[in-house]
Amino acid sequence: MAGRDQIVLHLEEAAGNWVSCESLGDKLGVSRSTIVRHISRLKEDGYAIESAPNKGYALRETFDLLVPRRIRQGLETKAFGKKEIVYCTEIDSTNLKAKDLAANGAPEGAIVISEKQTEGRGRKAREWFSPPRDGIYLSLILRPNIAPRHAPRITLLTAVSVAETLRSLIGLELAIKWPNDILVNGKKLAGILTEMSSEKGAIDYVVVGLGLNVNTPIFPDDIKDTATSLLIETGKRFSRAELVRDYLKWHERYYEIFLSMGFEPIRKRWKELAEIIGQQVTVAAIDREYQGEVQDIDEDGALILQDKAGQVHRITFGDVSLLR
Repeated sequence: MAGRDQIVLHLEEAAGNWVSCESLGDKLGVSRSTIVRHISRLKEDGYAIESAPNKGYALRETFDLLVPRRIRQGLETKAFGKKEIVYCTEIDSTNLKAKDLAANGAPEGAIVISEKQTEGRGRKAREWFSPPRDGIYLSLILRPNIAPRHAPRITLLTAVSVAETLRSLIGLELAIKWPNDILVNGKKLAGILTEMSSEKGAIDYVVVGLGLNVNTPIFPDDIKDTATSLLIETGKRFSRAELVRDYLKWHERYYEIFLSMGFEPIRKRWKELAEIIGQQVTVAAIDREYQGEVQDIDEDGALILQDKAGQVHRITFGDVSLLR
């Protein structure tokens, strides 16, 4: 864990009380000048850290930091978030970190969460806008006993979990866009990136990355017409820690259903939330563009589309646009 991350955790655990520079240096095993440098960088990043001679440092306005203690308070899960939580003030990508942890034996239910991403990714290696302390940038490690070809089911399961979280907490009218986006008023509110490692026909681990725009007030010009946040849609700010706790609860609930009852209950709920069956769409796939009516979502989450000539296509990857 980076020095700045450890400093934030130590100051947050102090609950607003002063922590001396010497104490921080001893805990991190670094010099006073290193602590001063880290504190200066954290202040530049917007952390409300107060400093005073002979007292040290105190962290103010800690109520919405996504530190492990805040996430675990009131967390209603059996495993998700109850085990290892890696907290970062800044990271290139939570998925990259989670894959490294998973490859080195991190348990199922472990998560990586960051206040900011510098190289957040969506599908097709697209950048995910990840401003500091505005959104949720979280990766969850899973180790399902399923065949690798069934891994895409995890993406649809996650989309259902995110949708249920937002519906239960906020009552927001939303839709799932196949296969992995959550939309509000036609704009992207959340995205999911699922990555898998398999060996000899068996899954070693699945990392499920979630990017959720929570309190983002404004987006860059290149995505402002296609992206939105809970703040923009409702005019209200939301507790990110509460959203994380609820998301982990819903995800674990649907994951247990998936493992015990199979994919069909997930597929059924996904179809209810997506409302895409029977819609006329265009799908920009890797090799070509398809146009026609969505007939169904099959047992592996693939889109079943019938074109105007009556030919049926099974599409596993692509960008969907509704035809108006």
